[in-house]
Amino acid sequence: QLYRDARECLTLLSQRLGSQKFFFGDSPASLDAFVFSRLAPLLKAKLPNGKLQQHLKSLQNLCNYCTSILSLYFPWDGGDPPTSTPRAAGADGGEAEEDPHKRRNQLLSVLVGLAAMLGYAFLSGIVSIQRGSAGPGGRQPVALEEEEEEE
Repeated sequence: QLYRDARECLTLLSQRLGSQKFFFGDSPASLDAFVFSRLAPLLKAKLPNGKLQQHLKSLQNLCNYCTSILSLYFPWDGGDPPTSTPRAAGADGGEAEEDPHKRRNQLLSVLVGLAAMLGYAFLSGIVSIQRGSAGPGGRQPVALEEEEEEE
């Protein structure tokens, strides 16, 4: 039942698209982004059961639609899945060659995340820094260590 419904949906999408470049004419709309996000993986991925993929491939206008969007918005791969050149090089030299800056990128992303969290904490008032000046009533703020000793 599920495959039958999915095939019917693909057929209806194909009929609605017709010979147009996009669903609403010559320029893409949010519907095109949504439909493409569902069709491209179905068209390009290797699936264990290819029934639905074969049906999509039989609908030539939907295949052309996906290929057109891939080549228009993702020109670096010309509409084809990314090549595995870096992985082939990494297979000989280990995983370090696959992305030589992987550790640096991980460290940088952790530092940026930490800075963002600290910035949010300070700006929202969750954490504040008090200067060494006297507080209201001439009292000096008690440091955290002194407070623990008093208890």
